[in-house]
Amino acid sequence: MAKQIWFLRHGEAEPHDSRADDADRPLTATGERQSEMVGRALARLGCEFEAIFASPKVRALDTAKRAAQLLGVEAVVHKPLGSGFDRKEALALAESYERVMVVGHEPDFSQVIGDLTGGRVDMKKGGVAAVRLDGSKGELIVLLRPKDLETLAV
Repeated sequence: MAKQIWFLRHGEAEPHDSRADDADRPLTATGERQSEMVGRALARLGCEFEAIFASPKVRALDTAKRAAQLLGVEAVVHKPLGSGFDRKEALALAESYERVMVVGHEPDFSQVIGDLTGGRVDMKKGGVAAVRLDGSKGELIVLLRPKDLETLAV
């Protein structure tokens, strides 16, 4: 089986000016719902992950925990997802797993996906993209917006 990296952008969070430290911004009620919809939708589709890694920032870690609970996997903090996550980091994670999910932020995710696939994606908050890897090159196989995930979750 080809290796896959699934990218989940954190759900909607409180505004930037709501906290002194950006890393402490929590999810809004909408962001909480988006995170749970991801878990429900991917579980309904039969997606199984060997590992789920999350940025240490509150909004991403909470997103990961909510989705992971519904997928039967524990979310683990991976500090590079907090800022500066790149192609090299993504490929390093993929070396150890057949199917792994990473939960983090823009613009890192769009850049990594672009670097792997040669294409451009627009990752919405609470959205999912999946890349199938063949060595160090990738192919975009899934791109789901939050409203797509909500439809799949019910």
